[in-house]
Amino acid sequence: MHEPLILAIDNGTQSVRALLFDLRGELVAKAQVPLQDYTSPHPGWAEHDPEGFWRALCLACRRLWAEPGADRARIAGVAVTTQRGTVINLDRAGRPLRPAITWLDQRRTDEVPPVGALWRAAFKLARVDGTVNYFRGEAEINWIRAHQPEVWRATDKFLLLSGYLNWRLCGRFADSSGSQVAYLPFDYRRRRWAGRRDWKWQALAVEPHMLPELAEPGARLGEIGAAAARDTGIPQGLPLLAAAADKACEVLGAGCAAPHVGCLSYGTTATINATTTRYLEATPFVPPYPAALPGAYSVEVQVFRGYWMVNWFKEQFGHHEQARALLEDVAPERLFDELARAVPPGAMGLMLQPYWTPGIRVPGREAKGAIIGFGDVHTRAHVYRAILEGLAYALREGKERIERRGGARITELRVSGGGSQSDVAMQLTADIFGLPTARPHVHETSGLGAAIDAAVGLGLHPDFDAALRAMTRVGRVFEPDAASQAVYERLYREVYLKMYRRLRPMYRDIARITGYPQRV
Repeated sequence: MHEPLILAIDNGTQSVRALLFDLRGELVAKAQVPLQDYTSPHPGWAEHDPEGFWRALCLACRRLWAEPGADRARIAGVAVTTQRGTVINLDRAGRPLRPAITWLDQRRTDEVPPVGALWRAAFKLARVDGTVNYFRGEAEINWIRAHQPEVWRATDKFLLLSGYLNWRLCGRFADSSGSQVAYLPFDYRRRRWAGRRDWKWQALAVEPHMLPELAEPGARLGEIGAAAARDTGIPQGLPLLAAAADKACEVLGAGCAAPHVGCLSYGTTATINATTTRYLEATPFVPPYPAALPGAYSVEVQVFRGYWMVNWFKEQFGHHEQARALLEDVAPERLFDELARAVPPGAMGLMLQPYWTPGIRVPGREAKGAIIGFGDVHTRAHVYRAILEGLAYALREGKERIERRGGARITELRVSGGGSQSDVAMQLTADIFGLPTARPHVHETSGLGAAIDAAVGLGLHPDFDAALRAMTRVGRVFEPDAASQAVYERLYREVYLKMYRRLRPMYRDIARITGYPQRV
């Protein structure tokens, strides 16, 4: 009898992938469809047609069945993981009322629901009133009520992308507690919707009836319906299991379930995560996110736009390598690795602070990116390596913040995301952190994390410990080089950690003089 397979659907920022995994965590078959329907009607906006997400999912599944090894009869269940923070308004018939507002969107509003006087006083006393006001202004539902009141009035359901795709697949408005990373009235400590007296219900223009039912990762959400089976080719009646958001699934798929194992994600947003069963805020009043493990938290520090900066460099300065790659029929990434490898550790003193897009509290909203230390010896190659190093410095700072806030000491690293495929990026990460740094055995760690949730929920592995032992393992391990580590240690301590504090007043002056960014 053939071993069961799990179908994991991973709707990321750049593509939708349909992935089949076996119970050893091996990728049996894969199909991928790029997402090209993003629109920006105004500067800073980022929207996507909800039907476009569904069409891409359906196409990815239909392409999967043509792949070798994609035996539909062996599929035991389905799980969905998606990009975080992308929201969709539906009417009473379940039809989208407007384009999805994606996590990349930067719009905000000053027309926000009022918060009671007692809550305002408490926030001011705790010195988090600025963070709360930022939360209210950034919330998509508040912008919709202020600027598109007819959409807000017609909204019957306000879903994350994960909840929307789950509904299309099984016909229920249900989602995983592990997917709730957004401006929603969610109680991160208890991993459920906030209680009726919680301040978030005052701060957000969301009504309880607009939200889906929540289930913990691994729980059964429903079954694949007839319409979904017709559109996707997934067998009707297969169980649909709750997974979690893509970053949470990535951490699980990388095997980072113990608090001493740090998980770096070199994706569009670069992150460092540590999994813990204790509620721990790496940044005060910014909660840890729900993990893909039931009852656990993923303590996270982000570098927004992270490895987007690598793509930015390639688009702006990497035309030579991209042209060579076409002529020589090699992957462009190999040539960019050669570019970085030609530069010594420390990029001959070129230091980059990767705040191309500022955060909520750390760094402050006035932050900008910076490159210092230029000399006549520096070339494109030095800039490229400085980007890779700057991202690793920022994530090391995040690691130390997690540890200072009471997290376990992180003693080893695993790296996922597109950037993990670069040997140069992996080695300099090991050198900057001074820790052994490993790739997971498969690249598709988000999908694997979703498959692990499904495998446990279906009883194909008895528990998460057994599933992690069976389905995750490390590939190549990069050990720190002592000489490089010594250079990086001094640059990090004596230069990088001082950059933001010293440049911060000038960032504010730039914003005051030029008006960019406006919100400081």
